[in-house]
Amino acid sequence: MTATIFQPIAARPAPVDTEGPVAWVKANLLADWKTTLATLIVGGVLLWLVPQILNWAVFKAAWLPNYEACRAPGVGACWGVIAEKYRVIIFGRYPFEEQWRPLIATVLLTGLLVASCVRMFWKTWLPLLWVVVLAAFFTLMYGNSLGLTQVDTDRWGGLPLTILLASLSLVMSFPIALLVALGRRSSLPAIRSFCTIYVELIRGVPLISVLFMASFMFPLFMPQGFKIDVLIRVLVGITLFAAAYSAEVIRGGLQAIPKGQVEAAATLGLSYWQTQRKIVLPQALAMVVPGIMNNFISTFKDTSLVTIVSLYELTGAMSLALNSDSNWRPFTIEGYIFIALIYFVFCFSMSRYSHWVEKQVNKSKLR
Repeated sequence: MTATIFQPIAARPAPVDTEGPVAWVKANLLADWKTTLATLIVGGVLLWLVPQILNWAVFKAAWLPNYEACRAPGVGACWGVIAEKYRVIIFGRYPFEEQWRPLIATVLLTGLLVASCVRMFWKTWLPLLWVVVLAAFFTLMYGNSLGLTQVDTDRWGGLPLTILLASLSLVMSFPIALLVALGRRSSLPAIRSFCTIYVELIRGVPLISVLFMASFMFPLFMPQGFKIDVLIRVLVGITLFAAAYSAEVIRGGLQAIPKGQVEAAATLGLSYWQTQRKIVLPQALAMVVPGIMNNFISTFKDTSLVTIVSLYELTGAMSLALNSDSNWRPFTIEGYIFIALIYFVFCFSMSRYSHWVEKQVNKSKLR
């Protein structure tokens, strides 16, 4: 009988760690020689560029509202221009002594927007809250009641005007976009043709043309003595423009729904609107959340174009604040950086909220 000799198995290498910062660096920055070379090049450029930016923006910057100190040799960024002109940049041409009114109005409207994005506030009274807040916003901004002095809309500007145009145009454009998207897939030729012409006509021209038509051309077709406020005309123009683009995004989601689901709904006896509301639209909108949010962000930034019709929103108010004062005119870069940060905060917040919505609507697919 042959004796069995025990031979141990050679030790195997430990498994590669796939979690943690070191593993992330190896996988994303040092995966192969090409990635490593690109990492070294980009890292070298950043090591050369970042210290210069910090010196200009922080260490050698002038923070006090003194334009003579900003022009001294060796001085970097002049953030004193923000300290000096921030009220004009934020509130535009609104009367200086009445700027507490747009401040409160902006806080109310921004708070309403935030509340509308939180699930615990998705109650039946939320539309009523929108009516109340908007009424308070226009009462504070326009005045002529409750002892407030009247301030015409052509003097509204800055951040309050930007948030007003963006929020109202997005809220009003979404239901229009939904109906247009459904109309483009309608079996009725008249409805389908009308929606197609609307979308192609709006998408075929830039927003500047729409604003120009709404502000300057549209009043020419009105009866003598009949006048619509320029703010309302611009708001309608932005709303129709945003709706056309959102409609195409929603239509893409509608086309992704299998036809068999619609046929199954018809077999169960559901009407057209019941099928759309309970089966088609929930799935279609969940698929196009990134596209819809992309249009929302684009519309928020496109509000800067209303300057061409003499409505000085955030960007126009900044130009107005600096161009009217020769002492601070050379420091427009700092002004643009300031408003760029404001735009970034709002756009980044919308982007993160979009990611949260995507996770919520995709929970059913993870089961």
